[in-house]
Amino acid sequence: MNDIATATAMSLSKQDTLAASAPWVAVVLNLVPGLGTGYIYQRRWRAYWITSALSTGWFALGLVLGQGGGADLGAQTDPRQQLVGLLGLLLLAGVTAVEAGIAARRARQA
Repeated sequence: MNDIATATAMSLSKQDTLAASAPWVAVVLNLVPGLGTGYIYQRRWRAYWITSALSTGWFALGLVLGQGGGADLGAQTDPRQQLVGLLGLLLLAGVTAVEAGIAARRARQA
């Protein structure tokens, strides 16, 4: 019986898998951590890896720009830079959450 269930699950198309996902779950998972975990729920790997690369790049850019202030590793970061970093991650989370919800709704309508 387990082999039949596995074969049935594997035969679902990407569209069927996306349509079977609840849009609100994908939105919440993308919004709360902001790292694209809603895409894992939807099994949308390309979108997940793009989101992961963007958030990693944002962190790396913050590290590079934050080191320009001084050679001391214990130096405080400018609060404006911290705010820009946080707002960038929140923007990424918001965009991916909306996109995941729209994709799930479109798949359900199709």
